[in-house]
Amino acid sequence: MAEKIVLAFSGGLDTSYCVPYLIEQGHEVVTLFVDTGGANPDARLEIHDRAIELGASKHITHDASDQLWDQFVTPFLMGGVAYQDQYPLLCSDRYAIAADAAALAEEIGASAIAHGCTAMGNDQVRFDHTLRMLSSLPIVAPIRDLQGVSDAPRELEIRYLVERGFDVPSDVKRYTMNENLLGATISGSEIDRFEPPSEDARVLTAPPADWSSSPLRITLRFEQGTCTAIDGKPAAGPELLRTLNAQLGAAGVGRGIYTGDTIIGLKGRIVFEAPGLTGLLTAHRALEEITLTKDQNQFKPGIARKWTELVYNGFYYEPLRADLEAMIRSSQHNVSGEVVLEARTGTCAAVQLTADHPLIDPNAVYAQHAGWSAADAEGFIKLLGTSSAMAAATIEHEPAITV
Repeated sequence: MAEKIVLAFSGGLDTSYCVPYLIEQGHEVVTLFVDTGGANPDARLEIHDRAIELGASKHITHDASDQLWDQFVTPFLMGGVAYQDQYPLLCSDRYAIAADAAALAEEIGASAIAHGCTAMGNDQVRFDHTLRMLSSLPIVAPIRDLQGVSDAPRELEIRYLVERGFDVPSDVKRYTMNENLLGATISGSEIDRFEPPSEDARVLTAPPADWSSSPLRITLRFEQGTCTAIDGKPAAGPELLRTLNAQLGAAGVGRGIYTGDTIIGLKGRIVFEAPGLTGLLTAHRALEEITLTKDQNQFKPGIARKWTELVYNGFYYEPLRADLEAMIRSSQHNVSGEVVLEARTGTCAAVQLTADHPLIDPNAVYAQHAGWSAADAEGFIKLLGTSSAMAAATIEHEPAITV
């Protein structure tokens, strides 16, 4: 009997190639589609039918939306730092997919786990690291093995499938599109060539011609750093993020072009769309600014930046990630209240705040009035700068500019 192998399957070109290839290598292929929020029921059915058509002996679908919200979205929003201050970690769902693949492989007694990552991308690192930490089974990566076999692997995959009688949708020939609860990424074609992205390279955001001339206002409720309601209606995390993706995406919010340093040392370029995350990050940051202390607001971003780097670079199961996350979560005790977002012309801003625990002195308004005297202020300034003034007196300075 052929040994079972679990293939993390998306229905796209790469994983479609993997099914018949692995069968021809002597495996019984069990495909696993982990829905991390990017597929509707019709899409799930299409992915199931595609896997069976390609020869999978069994196809399993698992909804990981709640898992993704709890384990990745929540601490990311609490931290509030995007990778290289641009990319909002839309890749985080890879850890949920890899973890579910490892669990399924153990459950069915598989002899190996396969994925469709390339030898040039970041996802191979995320998948392999996670699988190594959660399973002792061999890892098979057919698309990665094409490195060196062909200078045009996508064309090779298309030809391979067509020669075996399988249809290849025309849209996979131009772009690679990945969508999940967090948003969407688009690469390939002119994007890879550092040319202006076509208007076809859109999934969640409306083009400027379709933006409303009227501003959109949304009220978000936070409880200890977690968003719990939209416009006064309680909502579970995945539902809330889908709603924000639709509403803010229609206003053009959250679209960007990111060129950055990949894990493996290449420069990578993608178009990304994260309307909901962009709105949540904006609202959460505004609420933190009024509820955290000065030292917290200054220190926490450094902790969050390291957390983000670990998750981006494939080290979600590195113990330091959990250590950093504990500190991030601890900082959120007083981050509760409501934020009104206003979206227009592709951007959004927090225009109104109502915090449950604002660090606001009722007797003071910045630059207006305060509960201390002018002498108090003068004495504070003098003491604050004493050592700096003494040190400056020992340094020879450039002459002052004269007019």
